[in-house]
Amino acid sequence: MAYSAFRIALEAIRGHAGWSPVWRDATPRAEYDVIVIGGGGHGLATAYYLAKAFGVARVAVLEKGWLGGGNVGRNTTIIRSNYLLDANEPFYEFSLKLWEGLSRELNYNAMVSQRGVLNLYHSDAQRDAFVRRGNAMLLHGADAELLDTEGVRELAPFLNFENARFPVKGGLLQRRGGTARHDAVAWGYARGASRLGIDIVQNCEVTGFRLKEGRCVGVETTRGPIAARTVGCAVAGSSSRLMGLAGLRLPLESHVLQAFVTEGLKPCVPGVITFGAGHFYVSQSDKGGLVFGGDIDGYNSYAQRGNLPVVEDVCEGGMALMPMIGRAKVLRMWGGNVDMSMDGSPIIDRTPVDGLFLNGGWCYGGFKATPASGWCFAHLLATGEPHPLAARYRLGRFLTGDLIDEKGMGAQPNLH
Repeated sequence: MAYSAFRIALEAIRGHAGWSPVWRDATPRAEYDVIVIGGGGHGLATAYYLAKAFGVARVAVLEKGWLGGGNVGRNTTIIRSNYLLDANEPFYEFSLKLWEGLSRELNYNAMVSQRGVLNLYHSDAQRDAFVRRGNAMLLHGADAELLDTEGVRELAPFLNFENARFPVKGGLLQRRGGTARHDAVAWGYARGASRLGIDIVQNCEVTGFRLKEGRCVGVETTRGPIAARTVGCAVAGSSSRLMGLAGLRLPLESHVLQAFVTEGLKPCVPGVITFGAGHFYVSQSDKGGLVFGGDIDGYNSYAQRGNLPVVEDVCEGGMALMPMIGRAKVLRMWGGNVDMSMDGSPIIDRTPVDGLFLNGGWCYGGFKATPASGWCFAHLLATGEPHPLAARYRLGRFLTGDLIDEKGMGAQPNLH
């Protein structure tokens, strides 16, 4: 069913009796050309682009729970391409360009809102770093503006500009950045993939890999064995556990990343704002709630819940930046299980097991990368060769030392 204004009006007259399911909940077949493990944004985008861009339609997406029940529905919805390094900026700029046409591409409202992303700086050293990053963005065709204090004040007059410890001296603004509705992205890709013949199989947990003479020839699942010529894994914080079933150890650590939403308020936050003197970022949803988050919890975990010390730390950052947030009531908090790589950058590559491929290590940046990640992973699965934009996201870089350390923090995943 194609969505349109005419269809909405027609169904309103008919009492909404003609709507069909958004995607087909398939029963797994015995064999596929490609199996994608993980029914989140990256897995669903991969399946969609496999069929749409590369003509591979005998594909199954296997999800152990319900569609979109993982990180894709547990993030803070931010999309941007304000990166510094040559290995990252072109990739995320490509992703942002795909975001800009995604709703039309999928015929599904992903609620992409390019309201702008503003990174604040509070010292001369931070300003110089943002000048370098902004110039790198411009050189790669992205947009970037360096604002002074008055420029920031015009956009967000409610910030605590005169804070003695953290005065707001300016910010780096990317106007094309913004937010998208996270679960709508998953549903849109699922609908698009299903329309192209992809089987989306829920409640189908992978319990092992079928290996024959060193090659992966399928998977074992709670719904029986399934054969495949190629298997791709896109399971975020569960990457290490899943790859362990194939005898592999990954340079990843799993951590909890919490997010929060307040009661609905009148429009007050114009876009996405990040605090440069602490780890705090905030935007406002279409329902009026302030959506915000901060640092990961200080220990490794596979849980999807956090602890109170991080809640306190995030709220302190919010209060230092915008004291008015202290009057808002927090309605909900939740956690996502993120896979932190040793250099803070992702992995899109084949594994040492022939026929088995990995998409992981997205750290904080998984949601914004969804379209480009799906496209590049689909390219790898279909052709066996890395996409040029993801050529540096190789698993072997951790052996050779060819790291992509965007933050310059070294091999400490909890700092990325």
